[in-house]
Amino acid sequence: MTLEQGNMKIAVIGGGPAGLMAAEAAIAEGARVDLYDAMASVGRKFLLAGKGGLNLTHSEPAGKFLARYGARQAQIQPLLTGFGPEALREWARELGVETFIGTSGRVFPSDLKSAPLLRAWLRRLRQHGMTIHARHRWCGWDENGALRFITPQGDRLVSADAVVLALGGGSWSRLGSDGAWVPLLAGRGVPIEPLRPANCGFDVDWSQHLRSRYAGHPVKPVVVSGTTLEGLEYRQQGEFIVTETGIEGGVIYAVSAWVRDEIVKTGAALLRLDLAPDRDVSRLIADLSRPRGSRSMASHLQRRVGISGVKAGLLRECVSKQDFADPALLGVAIKSLPVRLVAPRPLEEAISTAGGVAFEALDRGLMIRTLPGVFCAGEMLDWEAPTGGYLLTACFASGHAAGVGAATWLQSTRNSS
Repeated sequence: MTLEQGNMKIAVIGGGPAGLMAAEAAIAEGARVDLYDAMASVGRKFLLAGKGGLNLTHSEPAGKFLARYGARQAQIQPLLTGFGPEALREWARELGVETFIGTSGRVFPSDLKSAPLLRAWLRRLRQHGMTIHARHRWCGWDENGALRFITPQGDRLVSADAVVLALGGGSWSRLGSDGAWVPLLAGRGVPIEPLRPANCGFDVDWSQHLRSRYAGHPVKPVVVSGTTLEGLEYRQQGEFIVTETGIEGGVIYAVSAWVRDEIVKTGAALLRLDLAPDRDVSRLIADLSRPRGSRSMASHLQRRVGISGVKAGLLRECVSKQDFADPALLGVAIKSLPVRLVAPRPLEEAISTAGGVAFEALDRGLMIRTLPGVFCAGEMLDWEAPTGGYLLTACFASGHAAGVGAATWLQSTRNSS
């Protein structure tokens, strides 16, 4: 092993949006930054997020935006104050990438792509002196406090005056977010909430018939609703996909935190589906009560209330034959079809994770109080948010806060020495 000495150097470990933003913020404060990543290139999850159009942030009012962070609103608020949605759009503009607001309020780059934005960003960071060390897997500290890395050339020790950890959560291990940092920090006594799947799908005990016939079929439009353990009602419109194991997709991700927590505490969660959001129940019952003559029930459903395909399959799956023959009961079922969810899909399949380093262990600059000079940012912190730009925004915001925090701490230690 060789030990490399740095002079007031910040080591950023993790090359996702949080790590790169931490590097940029620290450089802007006058620090020298070296960035280390276990993968062959940085920003891999960021690039994947842009495959269907990079949803950078959201344009909704600040209060509603902040509410998306649930129990961690108080901790996320100062981060967004320092670098929120408007600052993020201005940052992209400075990189030569204009943004626009879509019909849903989501904010995208003008070309919808993530690669041009990432290229421009890396070019600017390199011009400002950041050095990237790829294929460097962090594996903790040695007995003298040096950072330990495993590289293709062998083990390497690196000293740094401050460290920003931006190692992601526990999903998408093939892109580098594998949660391997958890035992490294837990071994140093850092309080860590268990990593849990967020923005995830759920298992349902489907019949073999429904699995074989409708797996992969989208259900839209649909409204999903339920009640939290605290008695609060939620309701969300969108679409989802039936899978062989259950359900997944946008509207399911939006309510996944409530559903997951209910399953953890009670063993299952009841979700209700409104399969005909544009019709009230009285109209449905009236239409279903009309004579169907020689037509089959499937034809009657399609002609009278527009229910066919996978929606009809879900009704057959969840409604008894006796209730199916009763227009009043069938109409109620169409508006409030109960589906029992029994388990979240594995962490590896989740879009993001909940849990991580507890905010209570950090100071205002996101430094771990018991590890002076070590800062945390991004998805490895204990927060979660739905998709729609909220995840990325908080990753950028926490990275910015950690980068500024590390540079400020370095300056204060230098001034006091």
